[in-house]
Amino acid sequence: MRKSGLVIVFLLCSHLLSAQLCSGSLGDPIVNITFGSASGPLKPGVTNLAYTSTACPNDGEYTITKFTSQCFSSSWFTLQNDHTGNQNGQFMLINASVTPNDFYVDTIQGLCSNTTFEFAAWIVNMLSSSSCSNNGIKPNLTFSIETTTGTVLAKYQTGDIPSQVGQWKQYGTYFKTPAGVTAVVLRLTNNAPGGCGNDLAIDDITFRPCGPTVQLTVRNDPKTTIAFCDDNNSFSMDASTGNGFSGSTIQWQLSTDSGRTWKDIAGAQTTSYTRLATPPGYYQYRLVTAETANFPNIPCRVASNVISVLVREKPVYALRKAIGCTTKNLTIETANGVGYTFRWRGPNGFTSTVYNPVVPNVRYIDSGLYLVDVRFAECTGTDSVYVNVFPGVTASVNRDTMICEGQPLALSATGGSIYSWTPATGLTNPGINNPFASPATETVYKVYVSEPTGCRDSASVTVSVWNNPVITAGPDKTLYSGGRVVLDGRLSGNWNSFTWSPATAMTGANTLSPTVSPTDTVTYRLSALPGMGCPPVWDDVFVFVYKNLEVPNAFSPNGDGINDVWFVKGLDTYPESTVRIFNRSGATVYEAKGGAAWDGTYKGQPVPIATYYYVIDLHVGQPPVSGSIVVIR
Repeated sequence: MRKSGLVIVFLLCSHLLSAQLCSGSLGDPIVNITFGSASGPLKPGVTNLAYTSTACPNDGEYTITKFTSQCFSSSWFTLQNDHTGNQNGQFMLINASVTPNDFYVDTIQGLCSNTTFEFAAWIVNMLSSSSCSNNGIKPNLTFSIETTTGTVLAKYQTGDIPSQVGQWKQYGTYFKTPAGVTAVVLRLTNNAPGGCGNDLAIDDITFRPCGPTVQLTVRNDPKTTIAFCDDNNSFSMDASTGNGFSGSTIQWQLSTDSGRTWKDIAGAQTTSYTRLATPPGYYQYRLVTAETANFPNIPCRVASNVISVLVREKPVYALRKAIGCTTKNLTIETANGVGYTFRWRGPNGFTSTVYNPVVPNVRYIDSGLYLVDVRFAECTGTDSVYVNVFPGVTASVNRDTMICEGQPLALSATGGSIYSWTPATGLTNPGINNPFASPATETVYKVYVSEPTGCRDSASVTVSVWNNPVITAGPDKTLYSGGRVVLDGRLSGNWNSFTWSPATAMTGANTLSPTVSPTDTVTYRLSALPGMGCPPVWDDVFVFVYKNLEVPNAFSPNGDGINDVWFVKGLDTYPESTVRIFNRSGATVYEAKGGAAWDGTYKGQPVPIATYYYVIDLHVGQPPVSGSIVVIR
């Protein structure tokens, strides 16, 4: 059996003058075309119309869409959903050809012979009655059912389909397959000429077996949807079948997936069926029947109405353990609530009908058993909780305080024996009553004070922070003896005053950019007072002084303890400097780095009395210092 991508069927035996839908029971659709959610054209060979992806097809075109509006200057109706009202459902939108012709042909196979089938579809005349000067062409369709050899089995003509403000209407008919015929060709012809009008939408085409009426009833209950609690959900159902089959077979079926699939119930083939108790869930029952010879062929069966059974869980509440604390409100918390109704009762005349009831200002006489009757639809459950009342806890904590940045504050909470602070950020220990707090920014600390009984209370303290100013004395500086340099102090944020120290060799000490001219290397400190009585903050800057060189031009390395070495004063302030000493021939007799002293020897032996020459490279971006030395003995 083949299910086509689309089947459009309107059938009537040739002697019928108007559409006639099945008046008995229908079976599951052999073909059920809803146009789904996929876009694109129908399979090749199904239609002579040209496919378009636009929502307003022109003459001789069709599209598959879920919405159309304002076509042809709003001469078409607006359709916002398919015939079921589903805004995500699609339908076939047709602007018929100018010349009447067959515009849909398809074949259905695997049918039962000598069986009645119903073909039906939903159609809308898209053209408003006022369009085309009130003279629009109305769709007029012929549905033809033929054998695969061309013999016409039935025809049905719709006549002019009226304009009814975009209202879907179902057209269809039923016919009986002759003996030996198991396949039919469906042909849809457009009788009306195209032009202004002849525009339509088609949706939900079905081809289904049709048989006598099969009706299910529940004993002593006229409803077809029945709800139970899970403790008692067994009952009986009866089936009645009308005339139409010469000899039939019946079968009860069950669906547990909302009718998407059905399974035969073993041994259930009589007109009465007793449903046994089941766990909670949603169950659907029906009866299918067919001529006994055709019954094994599922497409030949018709089905009864459906009896739906909803088995609900009996409400089970599992109330949470509750304790009462004197002078406090007690909320009895429950595990469920939405859709339920409640009836509470307890000690001291307590009653309530809310989800989580509150016992106000608990006293010792409120101790005892609290019971609740819970109802959901048809189901009722009962639960209870015992409430013990203990002495209440009252938490207290420091007053709100401001601290200096970086200075700890001793917090102090009282009222119980167990303490827990939150947040833990900036606390030395969040699990004691008196931790030290050093937050970086304003923080609200909350402390929970409790007792082993479970009673607890909370209190909060706000610790504000007076932030230190952002201070920098600037980058380190260098200068040469006798020179001066400007310091680059910076200060922002909360501050009252600042000072530089030491203030010697400094001008502009009352500014953040003083000028200094120290004779020796020195560290200057910039200090600021933040205000609010907070301690000062500071930063240091290092000023390195390169001293002037004092280079001797002679020395006497004779061991008498007087002027025995050649030593350059101030050279030690140039740690990267190098010294080289040459004789008259240019040979190096001494080489050292930094402020070393020459004792007048070369390779451990005294150099001869003579004039020698030196070159000192300070490695500070200045030209080398050079001159001569006389060695005297």
